[in-house]
Amino acid sequence: MSDGNGAVHPADERFERGLSIRKEVLGGAHVERSLAAVSDFSRPIQEFVTGACWGDIWGRPGLDRRTRSLLNLVMLTALGRNHELGVHVRGAITNGATELEIQEALLQAAIYCGVPAALESFRVAERVLGEIAAERGDG
Repeated sequence: MSDGNGAVHPADERFERGLSIRKEVLGGAHVERSLAAVSDFSRPIQEFVTGACWGDIWGRPGLDRRTRSLLNLVMLTALGRNHELGVHVRGAITNGATELEIQEALLQAAIYCGVPAALESFRVAERVLGEIAAERGDG
């Protein structure tokens, strides 16, 4: 994107980098559905999340995407953000995490975040993993 005078702004590059990473991790169809539901009111938060979260943080070289995904699962468990947890279980699989690693991350969360939170996370993860298996024809 440019300012009309041909200059590209770093914020636009940040958003585009974030959009690319977000689609790679969560899937293009999911991201497109999310962005299609954006209103004028919610547009600023979607732009912020896409640029800051996906462009700046997920784009950093210090952790690989698999590790970031597993960390997300634990943090989302701690916060009880089950919708986002389901989205990020899919992302963890996309990023190379195994079902065993997801299970271990959620067990770790049980000890440090609480058993009730982890029980719900196991339910969400099992549902999503079942959906993924069905989509692949594994189940």
